Amino acid sequence: MMDKDAGKKRAAEEAAKHIERGMTLGLGTGSTAAHFVDIVGALVADGWDLRGVPTSEATRAHAERLGVSIIEPNETTIIDLAVDGADEADPSLNLIKGGGAALLREKIIAHAAKKFIVIADKSKRVAALGAFPLPIEISPYSWALTVAALRRTLSENGFDGAPLELRAHDGAPVKTDGGNLIIDARLGRIDDPAALEKALAAIPGVLECGLFCAMTDMVIYGDEDGISIASA
Repeated sequence: MMDKDAGKKRAAEEAAKHIERGMTLGLGTGSTAAHFVDIVGALVADGWDLRGVPTSEATRAHAERLGVSIIEPNETTIIDLAVDGADEADPSLNLIKGGGAALLREKIIAHAAKKFIVIADKSKRVAALGAFPLPIEISPYSWALTVAALRRTLSENGFDGAPLELRAHDGAPVKTDGGNLIIDARLGRIDDPAALEKALAAIPGVLECGLFCAMTDMVIYGDEDGISIASA
């Protein structure tokens, strides 16, 4: 069986080759991105001038423990490089993200970055998206109405009757760092992720979905033996 953590570390180490002194970095969320944050912390400890924009409060705390300077972006901020994980990546470098309930912040940073690199163990490489449930971040306000609209839109896009689940932990709804809710849609296979992303974005109450289409510059897959790279 593949050592997934070894693959994650190798992918993070390869992504770190794209870091240059003085960069502002988008710091992703999750177990794979944490390896990249560790590397950034080690570079800072070695005297590199690097700043971070975290995609979650957990990542912020991790980076700060390592001495990484965290900034709050303004309109002039340039994020030179963002590195994050993914739950699935297809041959066109479309992604499903949001297993860690940080997809809205992750998409904001990925969209703003000059270069967006995804790091993953090789199990995340898929022929088509959808086996992993699609996370959809919604406003808590009258959230059941948003779920009803989600059902209609999914039906119109070929996913009639797809199971929708309010993500919960220990009997309570999971809240994102922004106080929002997560709906996980079990769609099975998504043949046109860009069209679905656009359709979901048009629903009032939907803040973001976990489809990241035409955003990724490179996906680095790692396993215990090495890495492979897919580029846009």
